[in-house]
Amino acid sequence: MEILQTSEQVRRRAVSPVELTKRCLARIEELNPVLNCFITVTAESALAEARAAEKEIQSGNWRGPLHGIPIALKDLIDTADIRTTAASAQYKDRTPVEDADVVNRVKHAGAVFLGKQNLHEFAYGGSSVVSHFGEVHNAWNPEYIAGGSSGGSASAVAAGLCYAAIGTDTAGSIREPASLCGIVGLKPTYGAVSARGVIPLSVSLDHVGPLTTSVVDAVLLFQRIADSNPPTLDEVRALSSKVRGMRIGIPRSYFFEELNDEVALAVERALGVIATMRTELQEVSVSVYTDRALQAAESYAYHREMVTARPNLYQPETLRRILTGEKISAEDQIRLKAELQEQRRKILSIFQTVDVLVTPTVPIPPPAIAELTANPDSLRPTELLLLRNTRPFNVWGLPTISVPCGFTHAGLPIGMQIAGAPGSEDLVLALAYAYEEATEWHKNAPDIRLPKETSQATSLPQGIS
Repeated sequence: MEILQTSEQVRRRAVSPVELTKRCLARIEELNPVLNCFITVTAESALAEARAAEKEIQSGNWRGPLHGIPIALKDLIDTADIRTTAASAQYKDRTPVEDADVVNRVKHAGAVFLGKQNLHEFAYGGSSVVSHFGEVHNAWNPEYIAGGSSGGSASAVAAGLCYAAIGTDTAGSIREPASLCGIVGLKPTYGAVSARGVIPLSVSLDHVGPLTTSVVDAVLLFQRIADSNPPTLDEVRALSSKVRGMRIGIPRSYFFEELNDEVALAVERALGVIATMRTELQEVSVSVYTDRALQAAESYAYHREMVTARPNLYQPETLRRILTGEKISAEDQIRLKAELQEQRRKILSIFQTVDVLVTPTVPIPPPAIAELTANPDSLRPTELLLLRNTRPFNVWGLPTISVPCGFTHAGLPIGMQIAGAPGSEDLVLALAYAYEEATEWHKNAPDIRLPKETSQATSLPQGIS
C-alpha cells in the first residue's frame, strides 16, 4: 500500500479513489475491532470525497500524488465538524469549527480522510494503553503495544487500514510507534509543519509529521504539509545516490546503552549496510538534556481549567502526569525555555564534524499489553525507556526519521533513527532512502489473524533466520 505506486494508477485511471476508499473501509471494519486503531470512522464523507476526487481526475484535474489517496489523522488534530477527542472523556463530544493547518494542506492536495485515530490520552505517554476508547494493539501481534502516543496511526498504517497517517511527536510519539509497528515515521525540524489546530502537549516540543510504509511516501506527504521548501522526491533520490562520503555520527554513549540484545544486533547490522555505501562512520559524543520540567509545565498550563473543573474525566495516570507541572512557577518556565534554546544552539556544533546522527529508535521491543495493565506501576518506567532515544531530538528540534531495520525472533519490528541539523530533511531522507533501497525490511507486512483463528503469525518476516 505505497502512495507513489497507487497514485500513478489513480492518475492513469487504472484504479478509482472510490475503489481504494471502499477497500480501506472494509479493512477497517474487519480489523479495527482487533486493533482499535480508529476512534471515529468517517465512511460517508470519505466516500463523498473519493467520488469528488474521481470526478476531478477524470476531468484531467489531477492535483498530485495524494489526490484520491485514503489517509487518516491522529485524533489530536482538529477537523471541522468531525469530533476531535484526544482519546479523553474530557473531549469525547468535542467538535471543532475549523480544520488544523495541516488538514487544510492535505485537503488541498486532494487526499481522502478515513477518520480519526486512537492515541495515548492527550498524547501524554508512549504506550497507547491509556485511552478513554481502550488500548491500541500492534498490527504485528495484537497482544503487544503499538507504541505512542500516535499508536493508532502507526498500527493502522502497518495493517493497511490507510495509506498513510499524520501524527504528532513531543518526545517520540511518531518515531517510537513507527519503530514498534515496522513503518516509517518522520519528525521534521521544529516548526517546519504548522501545529496550529493541534491539541498541544508541550508547545515548545510538539512536532507534526507523517507515518507511512516507505521513505518515498514520507517524502511525498511531508512535501505537502511542510510550510516552506521541503525536498522533492527527485532531490531526495538524487542525494541518496551520492551518500558516499557522508559523515555518519554514532553517539554510542547514552543512545546505545540499555539496549535489548536483539535491538542492538539489528542496529549494528544496519550500520554495516550503511558502511557498505562507503559512508564515513565515526563515533561521537553528545550531551543529552533529560529535564522534562518544561513539558510538564506547558502541559499543565493547557489543562489547568479542566483539571480544576473536571478532574474525574481524565484517566488516573494522565491526571497524575498533568499535575506534575502544577508547582512550576512562571519564573522557572522562563528559565526552562532559555535552557531549551541553549540546548538547540549547542547541538549545532556536532554538525560541523558529521552530517547526520544514527541511533536505535527504541531500546527495547514492544512490551505486552497484559504486562503493563496487570502492573500499572511498570507503565511509567517502561514508557521512559521506550522514549529514551527519541526524546532528545525533540529537545534539539532536529529533523529525525525512524525506518525499519529488523525484527526480533518473536516477529516484532525494530527501528533505526537518523537525524540531521535543523532544516536538513533532504540529507536525513536521502540516507533513509538509500538504506531502504538496500534492504527489504519495509516490504514486510503483518499477517493479522482474527480472534476466531489465531493471534500469532505462522512464519517470521523476511530477514529472520
